[in-house]
Amino acid sequence: MRFDELDHRMRVFETAHDVCVLPGIHIVARIDGRGFTRLTKDVHKFEAPYDPRFRDMMVHTVQHLMQCGFNVVYGYTQSDEISLLFHLDEDAFNRKERKWNSLLAGEASACFSLLLGGMAAFDSRICQLPTPALVADYFAWRNEDAARNALNAHCYWTLRKTGLAPDVAATRLARLAVAEKNELLFQHGVNFNDLPLWQKRGIGFYWHMCEKQGFNPKTGVATKTMRRQLKVDMELPMREQYREFIAERLM
Repeated sequence: MRFDELDHRMRVFETAHDVCVLPGIHIVARIDGRGFTRLTKDVHKFEAPYDPRFRDMMVHTVQHLMQCGFNVVYGYTQSDEISLLFHLDEDAFNRKERKWNSLLAGEASACFSLLLGGMAAFDSRICQLPTPALVADYFAWRNEDAARNALNAHCYWTLRKTGLAPDVAATRLARLAVAEKNELLFQHGVNFNDLPLWQKRGIGFYWHMCEKQGFNPKTGVATKTMRRQLKVDMELPMREQYREFIAERLM
């Protein structure tokens, strides 16, 4: 059998289930670390519940993803997850989910592994969101999840530091309401409201225009130019203010 015939015959098995996102649909990719609980607590032993070193690695990974060939208008990270909102007109690889997921997971895994100095893996999934309101809902969901995770993580590790075993601490925490969790922290000298915002709300990434000072060597005159720069925002708003903030990214 000639190669062209064999190629045509076999290619269908590779592409038969390709899904392409329709034009006019907002695309958000959610990229999650695989086995990061063990990776960060047993293999590399980051500080619990939050370690600025790990945070910075995630920040650099998001920055890389937003500049690796896709038109990303907003990035977000909390814990070991990343969410990317693409420009509505982004049509890389004909908007094939398979290609996007494989490339984004690969880029994230490679970047984070280099920063870590060890192996780390991410998976990726595509969310198809038909309306701007659903885009705002998605990011509000992840923003609220960050707050819930932060409260639980600080409570859990506070209990662990008192000498409780992992299963005992988890069981006790599961029985507490939100107010009781805040009181638990307060009794141990921690006011949840005073914790860093990046722990409770996650970190946002978006493009903005900024003025740069330059110099024209031919005329000897100082110049000013506008350049697009990626901003890292560690003081994100919450609730309705965050929804409005996301809506601005879609304009």
